[in-house]
Amino acid sequence: MTGTLERKMTRLDELCINSIRFLSVDAVQKANSGHPGLPMGCAPMAYVLWTKFLKHNPKHHTWVDRDRFVLSAGHGSMLLYSLLYLTGYGLPLEQLQQFRQWDSRTPGHPENFLTDGIETTTGPLGQGVGNAVGMAMVEAHLAARFNKPGFPIVDHYTYVILGDGCNMEGVASEAASLAGHLGLGKLIMLYDDNHISIDGSTELAFTEDVAKRYEAYGWHVQIVSNGNSDLAAIEKAITAAKAVTDKPSMIKIRTTIGYGSPNKQGTEGVHGAALGEDEVKLTKENLGWPVEPKFHVPDEALAEFRKCVEKGQEAETAWNDLFARYKAEYPELAAEYERFTSTTLPKDWEKALPSYTAADKGNSTRNYSGIVLNALAKVMPELMGGSADLAHSNMTYLKGLPDYQKSSYEGRNLRYGVREHGMASILNGMVLHKGVIPYGATFLVFADYMRGSMRISSLAGIGVPYILTHDSIALGEDGPTHQPVETIASLRVMPGMLVIRPADGNETSGAWKVAIERRDMPTSLILTRQNLPNLEGSSIDAVAKGAYTLVDSKGTPELILIATGSEVSLAVDAAKKLSAEGKKVRVVSMPCWELFEEQSQAYKDSVLPPAVTARVSVEAATNFGWQRYAKAHVSIESFGASAPGPKCMEEFGFTVDNVCKTAKALLA
Repeated sequence: MTGTLERKMTRLDELCINSIRFLSVDAVQKANSGHPGLPMGCAPMAYVLWTKFLKHNPKHHTWVDRDRFVLSAGHGSMLLYSLLYLTGYGLPLEQLQQFRQWDSRTPGHPENFLTDGIETTTGPLGQGVGNAVGMAMVEAHLAARFNKPGFPIVDHYTYVILGDGCNMEGVASEAASLAGHLGLGKLIMLYDDNHISIDGSTELAFTEDVAKRYEAYGWHVQIVSNGNSDLAAIEKAITAAKAVTDKPSMIKIRTTIGYGSPNKQGTEGVHGAALGEDEVKLTKENLGWPVEPKFHVPDEALAEFRKCVEKGQEAETAWNDLFARYKAEYPELAAEYERFTSTTLPKDWEKALPSYTAADKGNSTRNYSGIVLNALAKVMPELMGGSADLAHSNMTYLKGLPDYQKSSYEGRNLRYGVREHGMASILNGMVLHKGVIPYGATFLVFADYMRGSMRISSLAGIGVPYILTHDSIALGEDGPTHQPVETIASLRVMPGMLVIRPADGNETSGAWKVAIERRDMPTSLILTRQNLPNLEGSSIDAVAKGAYTLVDSKGTPELILIATGSEVSLAVDAAKKLSAEGKKVRVVSMPCWELFEEQSQAYKDSVLPPAVTARVSVEAATNFGWQRYAKAHVSIESFGASAPGPKCMEEFGFTVDNVCKTAKALLA
């Protein structure tokens, strides 16, 4: 699908490029909101990429071997919506006319779950770069696993358009650094180098040599000095980038933001606001475009863009023929590839989950998690992942399996380095690509470094399992900087995030069962460093209900102790003491609020009877949010302290005596 290299811009080229520009300008003007400058400046590179290089089928946007396109500079969303309409993705012109309006498929920033042809949700700058790195990593992994001589069934590129803002964000730097280390040759980024951010010229704060930075990362770097009209140079650069197979490529393309606007081009005035009716008229006249009608697209331009439909169908047909021959030659591999890419889980995979009895020796839930991962890895070859330089603390290493490296893309142990935010954004891209089930890990307190990416996981419905260990003051001597007293509550506040804090081995297996099955939302697995006993009555399957009765009284309880994680065993011990004193006590293990709220009202009332109002929550974290379930709380409302873990727990009141004291005060 590459184009002719040596040619000047033709009249048809100009019509196509200006169609992108003025669809974007008119949509932003109609909404009186948006970012017209980027689409106006990026239209030439986008036109070249989408019509000359991008392998895509607009009539089948989920074709598995398509190239992926990521608009990391998501504020320029009208560029993408214009391309989707023009190339025949089924996004009607009426939707462009409803840009940024209620219930439209053209929101202010691209959302993958809303509009066909959008690969990922972008908006927070730099996120798309990380997502694209994840996509390229999966492509390389699947190619290493499934391709055979003469059968390149996995053979696609990941393209990105990013801007100055993306290159300023740390998440992009983290991801790009790892991509260079991994030598991801099928990752190609087009840098819209327009020298303008919202506050004005990038000279105000961003004067580094970006090209040299990427060269230092290990990228292949090219510079196109005239991205406004030199289509031949853009084509030549993309062709050269595709020829470099051992490095990712960054093409720095000098553009003019708001190109064609007589009074605003090259200024921040065209970055984040509509041009205004007068300037729209002047811009159209300046570029020889009809002032009326709005949303005008010349027939010959539309016909040129719609050639992408036929090209895409031909490309997919050729791939289908290749895969049919592959399937005949390698039926088992073909079946596995189809299962991987359809996100179908292996039959009876859950039978590999370890189970425990109360007689089994206790362990930390981080260790139980590591046991689960290694058990599942044997029956789920699509499972892969790693840690932000804490593999032996987070217990994420898959034993006996190779690392994912430049020389071994088939590896399943990922080494992210100390790059938490980059790791999380990469994980989002890996899940969205499809073909693997990836996980990432760090200490719970460093979820704050990942929060921007975790929010996108939740917003976009991306099923990432996040392993977050060292979950409380009980981790001990590292002290308050590493003791996440408020982090669990802050994750629970996030819509669409499952936060599961298991109490023992069975609940840890149950937490992983949920995380694997729920591909429509991320899961935060909150795990201990310290050992915990295996509890009588704990259940793998009960975790999916969010909460269940672990210990019950004879007859209707007068008191309910509700606990999570490491504090469930504490609640059980306190219940024994209170019961010996004649109190009727129920202990509820509540590993996941979100799952509990999904249950029927009848089930919720059976666990927490409305008539029993004497309820105490027990969790080694802030009590924020617990008020919905309990009237009294054993919690921590300050930062922790540096001391041995048991001492911290004692000093902050996580003892049987204090739980009993709190319960008696409530009953009184």
